[in-house]
Amino acid sequence: PKLKNIFTVNESIAKIYSDEYKVNVKVVRNIPLLANQNKLQEACKTDLGIPVDKNIIVLQGAGINIDRGAEEAVEAMQFVNNAVLLIIGSGDVIDVLKQMVLDLKLTDKVQFIGKVPFEKLLQYTHHADLGLTLDKDTNINYRYSLPNKLFDYIHAGAPVLASDLVEIKKIIKEYSIGDCIDNHKPEHIADKINNILNDDEKLQHWKKNCKIAAAKLNWEIEEQQLITVYKQFF
Repeated sequence: PKLKNIFTVNESIAKIYSDEYKVNVKVVRNIPLLANQNKLQEACKTDLGIPVDKNIIVLQGAGINIDRGAEEAVEAMQFVNNAVLLIIGSGDVIDVLKQMVLDLKLTDKVQFIGKVPFEKLLQYTHHADLGLTLDKDTNINYRYSLPNKLFDYIHAGAPVLASDLVEIKKIIKEYSIGDCIDNHKPEHIADKINNILNDDEKLQHWKKNCKIAAAKLNWEIEEQQLITVYKQFF
């Protein structure tokens, strides 16, 4: 409450702090540079070792952890047609997911890429037909999350299938770039995925809107909040 300039990462969290401490809280979201896509060194699917004849679904992040929907995403792949799920990154549930893939005989439908440098990650995401962010509303941290991968998907032109969490849903609906699940039942997630991938007109519409969204949701614009404050001290 004694701070003069306060930043947080989205409007929901800003409101919590403002209500609690009666202070003005500015929002600076963790959004990638638009220039990152301009620097992208494109690699074909063959070079990346991913199928050329199937739709590509991506779940990425440095926190692929328990209760973030990864288990259900893997289970859902039992019912998804003509697609491969790429799990890119790390987290405490990765070993569990790998065992699930073996147990469910999904080695032809789920690929684990592991941790890769950001520039390499962009190459995979660039080929995604759909990006997943499926955190569960199990705690206040997840409830008000606005994960980096949402914006990575947008910048790569990949429509999003997400949990019905307030900040994520707000972005998806405002820019019309995807859909939200109603629950975490694997069959329901699979139905959503199949419906999206089988509706090429809607998919292309969302992909086009991702480009429009990226032009507004980028660090080159977002950083102006910080710069405005910093200029007071120079």
